[in-house]
Amino acid sequence: MLKLKNKTIMTKKFLLIAMCFLGILSVEAKKEKSGFVTVQGENLVRPDGKKLFIQGTNLGNWLNPEGYMFGFRKTNSAWMIDLMIREAVGPDFAAEFWREFKDNYITREDIDFIASTGANTIRLPFNYKLFTDEDYMGLTANQDGFARVDNVVEWCRANGLYLILDMHDCPGGQTGDNIDDGYGYPWLFESEASQQLFCSIWRKIADRYKNEPVILGYELMNEPIAHYFENKDELNAKLEPLYKRAVKAIREVDKNHVILLGGARWNSDFFMFSDWKFDNNIMYTCHRYGGDATAPAIKDYIDFRNKTGLPMYMGEIGHNTDQWQADFVKVMKDNNIGYTFWPYKKIDNSCMMGIKRPAEWDSVIVKFSEADRSSFNDIRAARPDQQKAKALLMEYARNARFANCVKQEGYIKSLGLKE
Repeated sequence: MLKLKNKTIMTKKFLLIAMCFLGILSVEAKKEKSGFVTVQGENLVRPDGKKLFIQGTNLGNWLNPEGYMFGFRKTNSAWMIDLMIREAVGPDFAAEFWREFKDNYITREDIDFIASTGANTIRLPFNYKLFTDEDYMGLTANQDGFARVDNVVEWCRANGLYLILDMHDCPGGQTGDNIDDGYGYPWLFESEASQQLFCSIWRKIADRYKNEPVILGYELMNEPIAHYFENKDELNAKLEPLYKRAVKAIREVDKNHVILLGGARWNSDFFMFSDWKFDNNIMYTCHRYGGDATAPAIKDYIDFRNKTGLPMYMGEIGHNTDQWQADFVKVMKDNNIGYTFWPYKKIDNSCMMGIKRPAEWDSVIVKFSEADRSSFNDIRAARPDQQKAKALLMEYARNARFANCVKQEGYIKSLGLKE
């Protein structure tokens, strides 16, 4: 009788242990099946439990045109570029140019090539207008934001790449400079309507991609709050509350993806953040252009990472010598800071793929972009030869296609993507 009782106890213990073991396996299997990258301490972790150290590039200028990447100086934000092209060749041809530009600038060939360099991640900057009915890049109603992102998702999937979605240009403008396609002040932080739109667009994006494991995460805004403004302290104080508001909107529909938060002043100041426990899957992102390629040069980033115990990622870095870039790559690797260099493609060089400058680009298109166009009389006086201007714009769009670009071998090697 005692032997039977002991046997029964042993059987119950075995069943209990087995159930616990199966439960653990079930949780782990569910986690792996989900396929999502997660934040675990100071690291990003793949679904298989291995660490993900971000290495890659930015698809800048494709869905967020910036003047210098066309060779322009004064005409430097998306709306200024669009207005200049309309004034040069008319609205109908401007729309035609933008369609050709978007179709050529990034294709499957580009993503295949990026993967071949050893990159594992792409950061995709975009303008919020791509997800509205606002006038942008040749379209008003029926914007093509989701169609463009969907393509990149599939191309990344085919190549085993992760994708970070970066709202580079937010409603109202988040920076107060040309890079946010705004109006010279970060109106986002003073406009309830803009904040509502900001949160609703992120919620819409998150709802569409909530089950998409190719997407590593959502970067809520790029380089908020420049240093120019006398009330910058007041603006800085509004950054974390708006981040929390947007995260809350995203988490209503998507609890899977990492959310990336950038600091103020060109993603370099983090002192305004005091709560990094409000969500269990957030990380921070910094930028660096210039300065010494040393660990002390980014001590503030490292210290903040150590303080929060969360990952820090260099979302933008570059536009320097190949040696400087190679030296900084070593610093970032030594300090566990992943990186995506800026940009993948632009006119001339300082990128992975250089766009050839059309022969008369400077004397016709750049010249008009720099001309005084402050009155209708000025526009008429400066307007270029129509046939020549249209031909040059289309040549630029064709030159942006992968097969027509020039590989910048030294630049690519400096990124340290292949060990």
